Amino acid sequence: MTAQLAAYTTSTGEAFQFWVLGTIAVIGALCTVFMKKAVHSALCLAGTMIVLAVFYLANGAYFLGIVQIVVYTGAIMMLFLFVVMLVGVTAADSLKETIKGQRWLALLCGLGFGILLIAGIGNASLKHFNGLGRANANGNVEGLAALIFTKYVFAFELTGALLITAAVGAMVLTHRERTERAKTQRELAEQRVREGKHVPPLPAPGVYARHNAVDIAGLLPDGTPSELTVSKTLRDRGQIRDVSTEALNDLKALEQRAEDRLERSNSGGSNGGGSNSREASK
Repeated sequence: MTAQLAAYTTSTGEAFQFWVLGTIAVIGALCTVFMKKAVHSALCLAGTMIVLAVFYLANGAYFLGIVQIVVYTGAIMMLFLFVVMLVGVTAADSLKETIKGQRWLALLCGLGFGILLIAGIGNASLKHFNGLGRANANGNVEGLAALIFTKYVFAFELTGALLITAAVGAMVLTHRERTERAKTQRELAEQRVREGKHVPPLPAPGVYARHNAVDIAGLLPDGTPSELTVSKTLRDRGQIRDVSTEALNDLKALEQRAEDRLERSNSGGSNGGGSNSREASK
């Protein structure tokens, strides 16, 4: 009798967990749809999957909760995130419609799915609860396998076929056929020579042997900085430090010290020579 009452009632902790985590899951799902950047959408979807895994663990579906974290969140979603980061998908790509009317078609399909979902939930009736004890009588893995491969085998196979079709479609859409022959290394070198580009390797960054930072342009013999020694990316960002003035000032100071030493040595040498001549005359 106590187990039956526990199946029909909800404790304060369970209600608090449901409302807090459910709100986070809904916000993450909405951010997945409405985020402008694909990377942010993927991160929001990963957060929603983690919240769903917590729900599974709280309801006694330990195997399903671990699979949700390890397989979906840890493997599939992170793989998708790295692919998006490497390919470089931007917000401008999602604004290009390759099929006319696809947004209206997607809206119609989403509306139909929502109607079916609401109708299914409205017609659902639960009169008897078996409880987690009976569902996991022989173990959570065995109970889940019995449901997947008996009662829901058709839906499971259909979902697998849809996932495989989506994966193949993604590979076909991202594949690009080369429209022209790839140039060889010799042809690329000849093209650089014809275009007047810098043929030899670029000089290293830094100022002589005193600096080796990548954001400091190397100085030419006349003291002017060489633009070829720094990266174009740093130059466009304005992250280059100009030390040519400092180097020229140091060079001038060094020349001045050298001249002073030469003058002192010449004056000292001339004085020494006069005294020697006077001693010799005596």
